[in-house]
Amino acid sequence: MPGATIFAAVFVMISATPFAWSSFWLAPVYLLPIGYIVWVVRTRTVADADGLTARTLFSSRWLAWSELKGLTITSRSEVRAVLTDDSEVRLPTVRTRHLPVLAYVSGGHVTDPTQAEPTEEQSEDAADEPSDQQAPSQE
Repeated sequence: MPGATIFAAVFVMISATPFAWSSFWLAPVYLLPIGYIVWVVRTRTVADADGLTARTLFSSRWLAWSELKGLTITSRSEVRAVLTDDSEVRLPTVRTRHLPVLAYVSGGHVTDPTQAEPTEEQSEDAADEPSDQQAPSQE
């Protein structure tokens, strides 16, 4: 999540100060933006050369690249890791725009599901196109 979301939560806390200080019983209003900040800082997916770490607010799960069969995109545009036993693990804060980076970081263990496979027509067209190298002219 972008750091601007933390700034927005701090702005909400500052804006809620007159309301929260108007009565002792309204002070728990500060818990909402504080809880949001904790959620933003904690919830994430971290990828490195060894594997993925999917962290939620209350749990964390590390997945080695060798445990992954691939990545899938749900109908709600959520990205999930498909394990070798066909179970799925939600990857928090990962969007489809992050998939090429995950495929690169995995070192070839995971392919990018958004990358279109070239069709036979496209591969034939590429073979028919002239190359960028031209024969030297004889002038």
